[in-house]
Amino acid sequence: MDQNKIDRAPAALLAGVDTGEYDIDTSLEELRELAASAGYETAGVMTQRREEPDAATCLGAGRVEELARFVENSGAEAVIFDHELTPMQIRNLERLLDCPVIDRTTLILDIFAQRAVSAEGKLQVELARLRYQLPRLAGRGVALSRQGGGGGGGGGARRGAGESKKELDRRHIQRRITTLTGQLAELAQRRQRLRARRKKDRVTTVAIVGYTNVGKSTLLNTLTQAGVLAEDKLFATLDPTARGLDLPDGRRVMVVDTVGLVRRLPHHLVEAFRSTLEEAAQADLILNVCDASGGEMAQQLAVTRELLAQLGAEDVPVLTVLNKCDLLPGLPEGLEGQCVAISARTGAGIGELLAAIAKALPPAHLRARLLLPYRAGELEARIAADGRVFRREYTPEGTLMEANVPVALLPQVKEYILSSGGDPEGPED
Repeated sequence: MDQNKIDRAPAALLAGVDTGEYDIDTSLEELRELAASAGYETAGVMTQRREEPDAATCLGAGRVEELARFVENSGAEAVIFDHELTPMQIRNLERLLDCPVIDRTTLILDIFAQRAVSAEGKLQVELARLRYQLPRLAGRGVALSRQGGGGGGGGGARRGAGESKKELDRRHIQRRITTLTGQLAELAQRRQRLRARRKKDRVTTVAIVGYTNVGKSTLLNTLTQAGVLAEDKLFATLDPTARGLDLPDGRRVMVVDTVGLVRRLPHHLVEAFRSTLEEAAQADLILNVCDASGGEMAQQLAVTRELLAQLGAEDVPVLTVLNKCDLLPGLPEGLEGQCVAISARTGAGIGELLAAIAKALPPAHLRARLLLPYRAGELEARIAADGRVFRREYTPEGTLMEANVPVALLPQVKEYILSSGGDPEGPED
């Protein structure tokens, strides 16, 4: 066997139909990145302008013939379509092209399978794959031997009288989906209990969301020295990572990285990773990170906003973070809302980002005048330790204080507050 063929990445041709529904060039460039992340080298691209994909082969008959010659001449080992193909389309195309045919959803599922590290991530990927396969079972069946665990042992997997291979596969998948759904529900409940514990302990959470490969993991590493994998690949991070971060106002918050997004993210994956993505919906602040250098900033922000809306996170405050600004001569124009320009790679703008995070979060302290009875000496000590005392006077009734009181202490000191409001950071005596 040729050693060069062993060492090099397998070559693939990219194909797509331009219906005018979206920018085909941008989508194919993303498909090229997805293919590279899955281990393919792009040998060429073929597109066709049509009102809608052909029901039998996606591309028209003449274009498929051209593609078959292209495959033969280029030595490509696979063709990757920028669409979700039907089982019939895949069968017809593989027969005509004489090579494996992969659609966009399968490619993303393969990448997710490669990247998943945690037990939950692996379960989510398997569930997404099975939900995609179930309605697509065809005469050739599905290779279920690669699916982990679940159902198949004992007499339950034996084929009944007159039961076809497809029916047996369908029963196996349905049983496995039920098992996975139950396991993930238990993990989701555990994650919800952790969130509830954070709320009870008044842990402030900041979620990093955004398009895949815009630098979210690099930003988390820069902010917290988390040591998270930060490769120049799509979906380099699948499993959420949480790390502590100290803000300039003295608060310590929890920063959570989340899975990256892509255009037309298959709903199977949105559903499978919902419990992970819900970290954003439950956060106190969302950092919507985008690549300001790539010319697709508006589309990236739109993809993120759409998914956050699906997750019910419309009411969570959002701070837009324009990453990779070291690659730009100036800032993009036409930006709305709060935004901060940074370079997660060089550290430029990180100080401004930390200040903006502190400002965007609910205040950590309340400026107040209090009269604490002397029996409340422990509260006075906690205010001094966790807040800031500006004035203190000892009177016959107790200690008269003007201080920044930590919000967490307000339920305990509210009966002693004489007045409140104003600048929480005033001059100290």
